[in-house]
Amino acid sequence: MVARLLLRAWPRGPAVGPGAPCRPLSAGSGPGQYLQRSIVPTMHYQDSLPRLPIPKLEDTIRRYLSAQKPLLDDEQFRKTEQFCKSFENGIGKELHEQLVARDKQNKHTSYISGQGFDRHLFALRYLAAARGIVLPELFLDPAYGQINHNILSTSTLSSPAVNVGGFAPVVPNGFGIGYAVHDNWIGCNVSSYPGRNAREFLQCVEKALEDMFDAIEGKSIKT
Repeated sequence: MVARLLLRAWPRGPAVGPGAPCRPLSAGSGPGQYLQRSIVPTMHYQDSLPRLPIPKLEDTIRRYLSAQKPLLDDEQFRKTEQFCKSFENGIGKELHEQLVARDKQNKHTSYISGQGFDRHLFALRYLAAARGIVLPELFLDPAYGQINHNILSTSTLSSPAVNVGGFAPVVPNGFGIGYAVHDNWIGCNVSSYPGRNAREFLQCVEKALEDMFDAIEGKSIKT
């Protein structure tokens, strides 16, 4: 099931849909020409952006455990903590060294570290599977499966050539949200499998956006 929303975005802009004027495209050729030129010069291909290193494995494990702690009871957390320590001191160390070596051979890519941990752990899991290694206990832990069960899965491509793109859910009970933000309008497609009501979810998205617009315009929020 797919439901679609087109909504005006800015208090001083007209209520319009597809075909609304957008920001000019970045100059030049290459991937950047398909992306909007942002007021703040970031979030598109720039040579000036630094190439960030892959974070230390111990930092990723620490962030992962910090994210898991509010979700697990004490006994579950202790088990997950044991899986993490075993992984960090065992096969994880070897897989991490391989990942760093691959990163050095691919200078055109950049690992965004920050507070994230999921892409790092995913890469290590992928390397283990590619080498035919028995999957480490960390990745078999129910807590790992739970934190990677993403109910909301989103993606965007802002271009005057694309009105509103689509994005599929990544789990059976999830929603896939393809959205676009332009100068004068905002829109999104919400997709789901038959077990979920995409139209009902979209009504909630519309209500949340209208509440934000009302707050920006100094209006009282409708209950």
